[in-house]
Amino acid sequence: MEPLFKVFIPEGINEELEKVLYSGRLTSGNYVSLFENKLSDFVGINVLAYNSYNSAASIPWEIIDLKEGDEVIASPMSCLASNQPVAVKRGVMKWTDIDPFVGSLSPDCVRKNITSKTKAILHYHWGGYPGYIDEIVAIGNEYGIPVIEDAIESFGAEYKGKRIGNTGADFTLFSFQPVRLPTSIDGGGLVCKDPKHHEKALLLRDYGIDRSKFRDSLGEISEKCDISIPGFGSAMSEINGLIGLRSFEQTPVNLALQREQALKNHELIKSFDKTFPIGLDGTLPNYWIYTFLSENRDVLLETIRKEHKLYASKVHLRNDFYSVFGKFEAQLKGVDKFNNESLSIPCGWWMK
Repeated sequence: MEPLFKVFIPEGINEELEKVLYSGRLTSGNYVSLFENKLSDFVGINVLAYNSYNSAASIPWEIIDLKEGDEVIASPMSCLASNQPVAVKRGVMKWTDIDPFVGSLSPDCVRKNITSKTKAILHYHWGGYPGYIDEIVAIGNEYGIPVIEDAIESFGAEYKGKRIGNTGADFTLFSFQPVRLPTSIDGGGLVCKDPKHHEKALLLRDYGIDRSKFRDSLGEISEKCDISIPGFGSAMSEINGLIGLRSFEQTPVNLALQREQALKNHELIKSFDKTFPIGLDGTLPNYWIYTFLSENRDVLLETIRKEHKLYASKVHLRNDFYSVFGKFEAQLKGVDKFNNESLSIPCGWWMK
């Protein structure tokens, strides 16, 4: 059976890995810098690398100073990892409805849910399918509310000819975890539109330290380098940087393979009754998964697994089921439809 996800590990890196292991420098070295440069050139804006998605996802909430009781507009139809950093900060998830034929936030519903307590809009893109970026960013700009774009599964996806991360959001999050493209085995990425936020994200990544001033001419810790803000130890390791760099070199090819597979999947689902592929005009998904809606979803899930040997799945459980986010009783018709009808099948670079 074709798996829904698969880890891409670049070949021929054993010798480089061994050199890194015995180099004496295992954190924030040359390979991490090279990886960041490649990511930035590809996206078209500076990308910072972190040691995990969670580390990267925690930074914007520090920068905007999310406090207990602040509301965050978000879709419950998303990855748990996307929303947990808000819970850690004791923020309140203001679950907001989605367009079920796109998989992400409905701009009209976002606008209706804005209150005086709204601190940010967390715009998750379902499974590599870009959502209503221009509309959500425009709402954020109108109300002075930062938009945090959650592209945990969407690296390489495109919106109106631009790659995700360079489409106007205040912050964009990427994951380089094992089943992503590219993978660094453990890692995450962050884009900050505002250069001042970028500089603060650098400090927050490394205990608040400005490394250009941290040591004096003798290599001793300098008394002239003040640490003015608290920070995290979330710098990426050289091992992860190397794997990410070599994985990235194959990423454009693998993304092209996934898009070719999507065309085959289009044809496959035409053979099923009452199925509707999701997606928004003017976008080019990365097809981390291939998602469609079916009124006969649960039966079709078993049929695809048994007859077509593809690991069909619902992928994510809607996050408003989890007690960690508290109770929320508003009716979300789009989320209900997507939760009851969405089904995803493999669309990976490994497909034959």
